Amino acid sequence: MLDSLIVKDYMASAMITLKPGQDIVEAAHTFQEYRLSGAPVLDDHKRLIGFLSEKDCLHTVLSAVYNQDYGDLVEDRMTKEVNTVHPTDNITDVAERFLKDGVRMYPVLDKDVVVGMISRQSVLKAFCMLSSHKPK
Repeated sequence: MLDSLIVKDYMASAMITLKPGQDIVEAAHTFQEYRLSGAPVLDDHKRLIGFLSEKDCLHTVLSAVYNQDYGDLVEDRMTKEVNTVHPTDNITDVAERFLKDGVRMYPVLDKDVVVGMISRQSVLKAFCMLSSHKPK
C-alpha cells in the first residue's frame, strides 16, 4: 500500500531557503536554529540553483580551523547538481532514490518552482501511518 502514497501528502511545504551570496557561517547558524540538515539555494527569481547541506559546511569548518578563514559563501560550497522530486511522485520510488543517492532530503519541484521538501523522516512517517492502519 505504500506505493499508493505520493510526495505532496508528506512533504513539508513551509521551508527555509538560502541565497547564493549568503555567508556560510550564517547558513550554519540557520541550520542549528531550525535543526536542519540542509536547505535549497534559490536565486533572486526563486529558482533552484543549488542545495547546501551540513556536510558541505564542513569544508568551511576545516578551513576555519586550519587557516582561520571563515569567508566562504553558500555558492562556494553548495551542490549545484540537485536531485529533485515531483509532488506526484510515489513515496516508494522516493524511498528507493534515498537509498541509491544517499541524501537526507530532496527539494520538491513543480514547474521549476520549489514547493516543498521531502526527507527520509517524511517517508518513515508515511510508512508508520500506513502500518498503524493495517489489519492485525
